[in-house]
Amino acid sequence: MTARAVAAVARIRAVADGHGGTALPVLAGDGPLAVRRTRGGAVSLVGAMSAPLGGDRLRIEAEVGQGARLVVVAAAATVALPGRNGETATYDIRLTVADGASLEWLPEPVISARGSSLRMTTHVELAPTARLLLRDEQILGRHAEPPGDLTTRLTVHRGGRPLFDQELSFGPAAPAWSGPAVLGPYRAAGQLLLVEPERDPGTPLLLPGEPADGRAALAPLAGPALLVTAVAADGLRLRRLLDQGLSASRNR
Repeated sequence: MTARAVAAVARIRAVADGHGGTALPVLAGDGPLAVRRTRGGAVSLVGAMSAPLGGDRLRIEAEVGQGARLVVVAAAATVALPGRNGETATYDIRLTVADGASLEWLPEPVISARGSSLRMTTHVELAPTARLLLRDEQILGRHAEPPGDLTTRLTVHRGGRPLFDQELSFGPAAPAWSGPAVLGPYRAAGQLLLVEPERDPGTPLLLPGEPADGRAALAPLAGPALLVTAVAADGLRLRRLLDQGLSASRNR
């Protein structure tokens, strides 16, 4: 008997509670997408089963209402695994942040296991005075294995206008992804996007560091917004570089 592909949706809605805090009138997920409120007030994405496998269709929708604040983390990395018949899995994330609201979207990395195929899309709609901190990390292969095929696309609109649109492809189906003009020897890539309406994003900056560990840079975007991008030898060093970039941006 062949197992069927999974289709699952998780929904989060945060609203101001009228007392300076945030309420969560919608917090629901099915299949492998479980969502829980943590003791510190954040929302945690908890993997309830192995996913995404090839052919799976996963979707997360999060809405932050006017004046509310939402922090979303994850209990563990998302591991893309080979499917039953070679189909590509899809993982779609849709985030909406209203005026005066704040969203910190801080999941753990996506790990592309050998033989897997995953297309992941994240789309963010920001109101003009919304605030956003978004982390996006990819680990290419588990320990000592080549990666599967992984395509990620991140698009952000602010006030109805495009702010950021980037698509990345890695793995056997992506020509020259591991060549010197792309990742070279590194097997982890990621970015942090910071949108703060009152902040001056400053000027581009290449962060100092040892090339063997990885490289990171800060790039201002119109908005105002700031993008920290990094490539590294592994996930631990990638996270360290992204955190250093965020710290540097706040000390400028």
